[in-house]
Amino acid sequence: MDPITQSIVTFAHELDYGHLSPSVIHETKRRLIDSIGCAYGAYHSDVSKVVRSAAKLSPTSGKGGVVIGQTETVDLSTAVFANGALIRYLDYNDTYLSKEPAHPSDNIAATLTVAASEQKSGKDLILATIIAYEIQCRLCDAASLRAMGWDHVTYGPFSAGLATAKLLDATQDEMTHTVGIAGVCNNAMRQTRVGNISMWKASAFAAAARGGVQAATLAHLGMTGPNDIFTGLMGFQKQVSGPFELGDLSLSPNPFMLERTYIKDHPAEYHSQSAIDIAKQLHTQISDWNMIEKIVVDSHDASVDIIGSEPEKWHPKDKETADHSLPYITAVALMFGDVKLEHFTPTYFKHPELMGLVQKIAVERDSQFSEAYPENGFGNRITITFKDGSTLSDEALFPKGHPQNAHTDDELAQKFRHQSTVLSLEQQDRLLESLFDLENVEDVSTLFKLMVCDL
Repeated sequence: MDPITQSIVTFAHELDYGHLSPSVIHETKRRLIDSIGCAYGAYHSDVSKVVRSAAKLSPTSGKGGVVIGQTETVDLSTAVFANGALIRYLDYNDTYLSKEPAHPSDNIAATLTVAASEQKSGKDLILATIIAYEIQCRLCDAASLRAMGWDHVTYGPFSAGLATAKLLDATQDEMTHTVGIAGVCNNAMRQTRVGNISMWKASAFAAAARGGVQAATLAHLGMTGPNDIFTGLMGFQKQVSGPFELGDLSLSPNPFMLERTYIKDHPAEYHSQSAIDIAKQLHTQISDWNMIEKIVVDSHDASVDIIGSEPEKWHPKDKETADHSLPYITAVALMFGDVKLEHFTPTYFKHPELMGLVQKIAVERDSQFSEAYPENGFGNRITITFKDGSTLSDEALFPKGHPQNAHTDDELAQKFRHQSTVLSLEQQDRLLESLFDLENVEDVSTLFKLMVCDL
């Protein structure tokens, strides 16, 4: 067994609920609340209509999965895919930024759906989710996939696969085969996030999670997978990531990686979050948009590369491109004092004053912000120059939702309620109560009964 496989398999197999600290248990519940809220917020989207319709094509009378908000049991991997797309669509679920960026809560599509299918307890769901976060974030720390032309979701089959294997009570050998199967056939191209961005952006990790669940299921049933998937002659490091070392994962890290992830305060790509915070403040100081000569957004390299360099970012034609456009997002926050889901619609892409403001924005690299990233902040600076020569400028490092600027439980519940209007207030109350008390839930499938929305 290659050392990386050995490390992540040993961690997943040996970690148990007794290793978990009260803080990571609580933060896991917060991530689940946030992710389920994001799924409800996406319920009327085009992506939601597609994946829910697709799920209905594969009903099952046996063990399967349930799509959030629905009652029918469908093929398990199809339900995982649908739930993953729902959680991810709004670009409002949590983030982790390192050598490779990620949205670790994407794994929740697998852990929540499989835990319900297996009638596991809330403690089991918490444990599996922490395993998924730990593995994905540690891999993101180890090597960049983006630099090699691969998408960040390529780490997902490993994390979702081993979390699923944990919920299946897999043996260590079965977990090893899960890693081999997951790694050999689920490599995703970075083209997903280049130029004009399609609906697949919301679905890329959903497919990765589905691949991980399928790998774990097959391995649990006796399928063997390729050996030495990371370090082999034609393995992951040779073909995808380049060489890296991971080392052994501690069973009692302080903190767990999940505690180092960031909940979003705005429905937009994470590198724009502090820019939105700044722009909302500057909004109150601008009385005449016609007097603006130019706007410069100074940002760090990852931000410029991902959301501030391609020409399409100045002329978005769809939600997926707009919520990954630093100039567009900044202009929206400056003009309207906030960034809301309604701002990612054709009405605003054709708004002459708004789009005129977008064209006045230049995005530039700031070496100090780049050197600080990500451990010491995700810096953005906005400088507005007016036609009379006067200027406005402000900067920020840690946006709302970062562990150094975290939401309170009440603020997180408010975000959940704002997204979950497809539920009645009574349903929202009952679901929040159950999720905040998740460690005492005996059967996760009962949560899906609280999630049903009448649409």
